[in-house]
Amino acid sequence: MQDADRVAPAPLASVSTGGRSATPANARGNIVFGLLKSCAAVARARLRPEAISASWRDAVEEESTFGHGLVFVPVLLAAGVLTWLSLPYDLGLVKLALLLCIFGIAALLFNVRARALRAPMIAAWLFTAGMMLAAIETSRIDTIILDGPVTTNLRGKVFSREKNDREHWRYGIVIEQTTKPTLRRAPLKAMVLSRSPHAPLAIGATIEGRARLSPPSGPALPGLNDFAFDSYFRQIGAVGYFYGAPLSRPVDGAAVGAERSLWMRMAEQLAALRETVGERIRTAIDGDTGALAAALVTAEERAIGRDTVEMLRQAGLAHVLAISGLNMVLAAGTFLIGARTVLSAVPGLAQGVAIKKVAAAGALAMVFLYILISGGAVSAVRAWIMISIMLVAVFFDRMSISLRNIALAAIVIIIVTPSAVAGPGFQMSFAATLALVAGYARWRERAGGDEQQAPGRWWGRRLVTGFVVGVVATSLIGGLATSVYSAAYFQRLPAYGLLANVLAAPLISIVIMPFGLFAMVLMPFGLEHYPLVVMAWGIDGMLAIARFVTSFDGEFLTGRIGPLAFVLIAGGGVILCVLRTWLAGLGAVLLFSGLVCFAFEDRQLPAIVVSEDGRLVGLVTDAAIATNRDRPSDFLFSQWQRALAVETHVAPTPAPAAVTDGLYPEPKLRSAKAQTSAIDVATAAAIREDINSSLSQASPDVFSCREKEWCIARSHAGWTVVLVENPSLFELLCDQVDLVIVPGSFTERTCSSGHARIVSGSVLRLAGAIEIFAEPVAGDEHPKMRFKTSFTSLQRPWERHRAYDWRSGGFVDGSPAL
Repeated sequence: MQDADRVAPAPLASVSTGGRSATPANARGNIVFGLLKSCAAVARARLRPEAISASWRDAVEEESTFGHGLVFVPVLLAAGVLTWLSLPYDLGLVKLALLLCIFGIAALLFNVRARALRAPMIAAWLFTAGMMLAAIETSRIDTIILDGPVTTNLRGKVFSREKNDREHWRYGIVIEQTTKPTLRRAPLKAMVLSRSPHAPLAIGATIEGRARLSPPSGPALPGLNDFAFDSYFRQIGAVGYFYGAPLSRPVDGAAVGAERSLWMRMAEQLAALRETVGERIRTAIDGDTGALAAALVTAEERAIGRDTVEMLRQAGLAHVLAISGLNMVLAAGTFLIGARTVLSAVPGLAQGVAIKKVAAAGALAMVFLYILISGGAVSAVRAWIMISIMLVAVFFDRMSISLRNIALAAIVIIIVTPSAVAGPGFQMSFAATLALVAGYARWRERAGGDEQQAPGRWWGRRLVTGFVVGVVATSLIGGLATSVYSAAYFQRLPAYGLLANVLAAPLISIVIMPFGLFAMVLMPFGLEHYPLVVMAWGIDGMLAIARFVTSFDGEFLTGRIGPLAFVLIAGGGVILCVLRTWLAGLGAVLLFSGLVCFAFEDRQLPAIVVSEDGRLVGLVTDAAIATNRDRPSDFLFSQWQRALAVETHVAPTPAPAAVTDGLYPEPKLRSAKAQTSAIDVATAAAIREDINSSLSQASPDVFSCREKEWCIARSHAGWTVVLVENPSLFELLCDQVDLVIVPGSFTERTCSSGHARIVSGSVLRLAGAIEIFAEPVAGDEHPKMRFKTSFTSLQRPWERHRAYDWRSGGFVDGSPAL
């Protein structure tokens, strides 16, 4: 039989292997050994230098075929801009021009020989070009920033105005004249608030009044946002407020019109149109709802209540306030679909006219008007450029939503305004868009071959499922892509941002933005009321969702992120999104390395923090920040809380009751030493006894304060810290404490009778806000103080005003002595 001819299999217990019997375990071991040997051979073959070189060339060629090299052009330009802006000194234009020529010539030469070096030379040329663009913009603007606080009579021209949530007007003023005193270095522009009731002055009007002006504030702590930097590139040299209501002076309109350029007149007209649109929206809709509706159209956010803005931030919905890709896409898409639907309803029109292209032309005009009214923020300009390219592509029967669009938009913005690269608006906007475009492109590639049309009765289910999946995916991808920037610039992450965005997306996409667009289209005819009512209903729903999500108290304070971790995570994310071959794995490696750096970086908290004016001091522990103010400035203290990842505030305690009436001298800053020497021995002893008594009864790491005289505390590092509010007490206090802080214009830097370290107002002006760290020393001595300042040099144009001395009319040595 046929079966009889078969060979019987050997028993599993005894398998012949070269004359020897092998157990099943040995057989499996031989198989595993063989697989490992094969894998090792493959690895050796692939890790050979020639194999790696070939694989690299193939991957680079494939990436070039997809055109991804263009995406790295704005990345390298932006890296050059950020490097130049972060340097402690200026690199001259001549040096940068020479470097640009050297790298350009090298790239041309390597195009013929040594082609492998051509790409690095091009990258170096682009990097240097970015530095050159930043240097040119900085020298072209040359903003004068006020050197110190001053009260003066101000007269100028109103170029912008905004109303805040307290019904106060904030004017942007082109300064024409200052008197009593006349400023030697008068800024070109200032932002001045008027709290007094008055009839608002029109844009273009001449305004005058007595005003208190100050330079824009520096970083709240070292490494945080420098508002003087932002103001420098906006050409705003001072901020302040009017004493009383400002006045309007009539001027010769013909003379003024002749002085102003066409560009200035157009800017004023656009500002007036923008304000009119916002005012009509706020008139139709009351409260924060109306302010939010106006912000979605004009980007004027000052009228929104601070509590509402904070609630949206905690819920992860603050991005809705920015005129970004979401707003622009929804507006353009609504107009495009609506116009096409209306035109297709006209009998016979679709057969003779390309209504899709007509609708695209209308949408193109609409988004252009939108960008004019919205004020031209970076995120809005990026969205406008990308959507304009997409709509123009419709004229040529092509769809254009790709990474190249993002690259082109970024290149345009970097060339026109390089300084925008340093702001979170640019970085977060492009990071989110890049991640979304790359994510959906890969999703389409994976799902493209599997798409099958389901039966017609399921179309509604597919629509709902697609919408839900799209909203969740968009929120998740966008949130992950911008998380590192949110942590770096705002030091916090919303815990339930995904939930809030998923719940609010239908209202934003179907109700808020479409009906906001309908209102704008009907506004010239005075018919905007009912669309705005529907828009208000949607905004109220969004606020209810934000209120619901924030009730979970879900917010993570990340603290400051080190520059190395930030660069690795951001760079890895860009590479991971852009590349398609195995080279994308390099992005994953960088991203993982950044996360490791963030997890293991030194997070030592400072023992003491001091504001740049010296009027707010904080004692920092892991659990709380104790300050010398019952209610510190929320603007400043909230930055401390987020940067240090410490939320609890400990208020100072009043000094114990004592017989002190008439004991303390009147504060006279200019004669502090004379007054100290004039204090008799008995009075000085009584003052010291009062201070020592207060210090002994105060809790550790809590300030004890006597109003308008001093605040004293003992830090957990063992230092005795005193804030001197009456400079006449300086000599009495500095001989018995470790650290003396004297705010204002006090200039003393040494303590003649003691060992105390002095932080005076003049030092803080040069150094900015400071942190003091406790460095352990051998033995039982108190830790040594290590100072970290916001500024290490004052050579950059947006820092130089701190070193100006109005008495001599020149700049002093800008090195802070601490």
